[in-house]
Amino acid sequence: MKLRTRLFAAVLGIATISLLLAGTLVSLSSQRQLLERIERELVAQTRLVAELVARRGTAPTLAELDGEADALGRELGARVTLIAPDGRVVGDSAEDGAGLAAMENHGTRPEILIARERGVGVTRRFSTTVERDFLYAALPVEHGAVGYARLALPLTAIDEQLASVRRATVIGIFLALVGALVLAWVTSTAMSRRVRAIAAVARRYAEGDLSRPLRGYGNDEIGTVARALDASVHELGSRLDELSRHRVLTDAILSSMAEGVVVVDAGGHVRMANEAVRAMLALGTSPVGRHYIELIRHPEIAGQIARALDDGESLRREVSLNTEPPKVLLASTAALVPAEDGAGRQGAAMVLHDMTEFRRAEQVRQDFVANVSHELRTPLTAVRAAVDALLDGSAPAGDPRFLDIIARQALRMDRLVGDLLRLARLDAGQEPLNLMPCATDAVFAAAETELAPLLQEKGMRVDTHVAPSAATITADPSKLHDILKNLLENAARYAPAASTVTLRIAAADDEVVLTVEDRGPGIPDTDLTRVFERFYRVDRSRARDPGGTGLGLAIVKHLAGLHGGTAAAANRPGGGALFSIRLPGREPARAARPASVSAPAA
Repeated sequence: MKLRTRLFAAVLGIATISLLLAGTLVSLSSQRQLLERIERELVAQTRLVAELVARRGTAPTLAELDGEADALGRELGARVTLIAPDGRVVGDSAEDGAGLAAMENHGTRPEILIARERGVGVTRRFSTTVERDFLYAALPVEHGAVGYARLALPLTAIDEQLASVRRATVIGIFLALVGALVLAWVTSTAMSRRVRAIAAVARRYAEGDLSRPLRGYGNDEIGTVARALDASVHELGSRLDELSRHRVLTDAILSSMAEGVVVVDAGGHVRMANEAVRAMLALGTSPVGRHYIELIRHPEIAGQIARALDDGESLRREVSLNTEPPKVLLASTAALVPAEDGAGRQGAAMVLHDMTEFRRAEQVRQDFVANVSHELRTPLTAVRAAVDALLDGSAPAGDPRFLDIIARQALRMDRLVGDLLRLARLDAGQEPLNLMPCATDAVFAAAETELAPLLQEKGMRVDTHVAPSAATITADPSKLHDILKNLLENAARYAPAASTVTLRIAAADDEVVLTVEDRGPGIPDTDLTRVFERFYRVDRSRARDPGGTGLGLAIVKHLAGLHGGTAAAANRPGGGALFSIRLPGREPARAARPASVSAPAA
């Protein structure tokens, strides 16, 4: 049922009940007052009759008394009865002659008895004489022949007067009900209109439109409640806007973080997780709303969250994941507690730092230090042994064998230190790149000429294939020469004697591809991605010529990167290693580097 209908029914019902009660009370009161007035008037008329009768002569005849009663009855419009002290009826306006004589003794009538005791007697009863209901009033009369004067008024006349009062009351109630009906309709319509207006504003607020209404709410209780709710909605809206801004800011911060962040509630369900943690823990779908045990398959990480939820323990631990490739994460976990009292944990937060690259760099650094120490110790040991032999006289002074050992090992150390210093300059961006057109045939010939002693020593042959599209390329000639020389030297040292090394260069898709192929044992697949690391050693079964420094491929990768290119290693289908260098066909766009960066101390 609509509010308007309920209001209309309520107002109309209240008005109807009120009017009926009021009408009934008014009707009853009017009837009572009317009866009291009729009784008073009847008593007054009776008193008048008694006084008139009392002024007559002391010995009137029966006929005179009856005539007097008839005359008074006609004047007053009521039945007048004159009763002797002994109860005989001596005059009656309703009876004459024989009827009067035949009337019963009225001395025992109730009104006579009451009048004898109290002075005034008023009763309502049925008259056996005329067989009708009457209202009787009787008074004593100070007259010798008449003891009492009685007036009787038929109740039918009284009922007619009362009926007129009731009709007037009913008409008044009906008219009042019509007015109440109109008033209820107007009131319910106005109230319903106000409620609908407030509901429309509430719906608009629910849809997100918090603009103020053009019209007021009124000054009554409904208006007060509406204004209070309106103020609450706007206050809540401002707080929601603030929370929304904070949430957007938080999401932006979390999305831009390299660290993984996951927040769970007290029940262990994920409430927040950024993209970084999804990538670290390999979470496919959105983890929000799911239990952390269902998502996190790593016991150590799940255990940290469990301890934070159960014991409020804050932990910071490095965790290794058996993924491919393996990952090392630093997991920091803390319990979330309310700021007010600090009691009652509301969840836990975990921050994951990816330490994989850091640990790998640390391992590379350690390996680098160890390899540099080894590479320097080997020639130093040989030089020291030769010097000791010359000093202690076990070898003749100026023995060319020992001098040759010292010279070769000193040259090796010089090359090693030179390569280290060059890598330091490349790392610091201190080597300029001078791009110009280069004739690839000339670069290939210069590298082959420089390595001719090594190639002749091993009886190796070099095949060169230069595509017409790559006869001339844009590059730094000296650095391109160093790239080719290091790759050719690497192939000559690791390929078997009397084998062939193939050099190729071609241009395609806005890039130049330079490849060096040997016929050696090849590179294990697990080492293909690491051969460009400094001093990295492949499988022990592949012997390495001690003449190399172990830094050539690392220099090649840096020089290719300086050109904006890449270096990669692979195995030939027919056996042997294949190194490819891809350089851009036009001048690479490079970030500006510092004009001067000091090289690390050797």
